[in-house]
Amino acid sequence: MELFYSPNACSLAIHVLLEEIGKPYTLRRVDFSKQEQYGAEYVALNPKSKVPALLRDDGTLLTELPAIAWYLARSNPELKLLPPDIDAEVRTLEIMDYLVSTVHMRGFTRIFRPENFSPTPEDKEKVQATGRKTIVDGFAIIAPVLGASDYLFGAFSIADAVLFFLEYWAVRRAGMSLPSALDGHFQRMLMRPAVQRALAAEGLS
Repeated sequence: MELFYSPNACSLAIHVLLEEIGKPYTLRRVDFSKQEQYGAEYVALNPKSKVPALLRDDGTLLTELPAIAWYLARSNPELKLLPPDIDAEVRTLEIMDYLVSTVHMRGFTRIFRPENFSPTPEDKEKVQATGRKTIVDGFAIIAPVLGASDYLFGAFSIADAVLFFLEYWAVRRAGMSLPSALDGHFQRMLMRPAVQRALAAEGLS
């Protein structure tokens, strides 16, 4: 398998999962600073022009973070990256969709790319403030789900990898503080060897 990623992007979640799985894979960097996601070569492979994208061994491409995470979990059932019963599995998908569609896309995107939400430079601070509130509100919703557990559904799952990249963005990129439960989760994730390997491979700390 081959993972198309960009350092500090949401593809970090899939990178972590591949390291957790431990099977051979290769990394293909898509340099956003050089706009490589819009280059002819990458667009021919993935017309969505974003990461993550996973090129499977049969030559087919998977896109969209929750879909790739779910595929990796279901294709490696021995690792128990999804809870065993259908209700817990759908709750895992539910929380991942919320983290990606709301906390990421409506929150962090407003902080990192405010120009996408208003053509007026004077509105930048208002757009970013809206993004920060969305993130804070989102984390406040997620924190009780985690509660006093080490991981969202008791044991490490694909949802924890998704939550981790958002925690990482909040602390390391946006200078935000986390609710105490999420801060504990973030610190536990940083201690996982798979996370440490993924961060090192992407040149992150």
